[in-house]
Amino acid sequence: MAQRLALQRLLAFPTRGPLASHGRAFSTSAGRRNTFNVQDGSDFQDRVVNSPKPVVVDFHAQWCGPCKILGPRLEKLVAKQEGKVLMAKVDIDDHTDLAIEYEVSAVPTVLAMKNGDVVDKFVGIKDEDQLEAFLKKLIGA
Repeated sequence: MAQRLALQRLLAFPTRGPLASHGRAFSTSAGRRNTFNVQDGSDFQDRVVNSPKPVVVDFHAQWCGPCKILGPRLEKLVAKQEGKVLMAKVDIDDHTDLAIEYEVSAVPTVLAMKNGDVVDKFVGIKDEDQLEAFLKKLIGA
């Protein structure tokens, strides 16, 4: 009986709004909204080429070991930019046409795009300091 009463009290607390100060609600991180998987060529056009914000495009593959290291590292640093830059992830096996169009010959390949144009590029893995410099150059900080 005591357990049921405790559960009822717990469920009676609001999980949103000004009364939700007990810390039981959760939210998704803002950084994840700045990172997205490209669905197709049209999606790439809309969210990358036509983006008002600079976009980092990570061309990767599921089978690529260095991609598995670089991707999360880059996502973390993009999240730290607090919305000044977006990150698009493009799987080259799913989107071969985009890989060919942007002359991706090895993975990981990362493009920096601004106003629909490629303004910078690197191939291979980079450490956090190099990635921070790449992002700062892109956003003009």
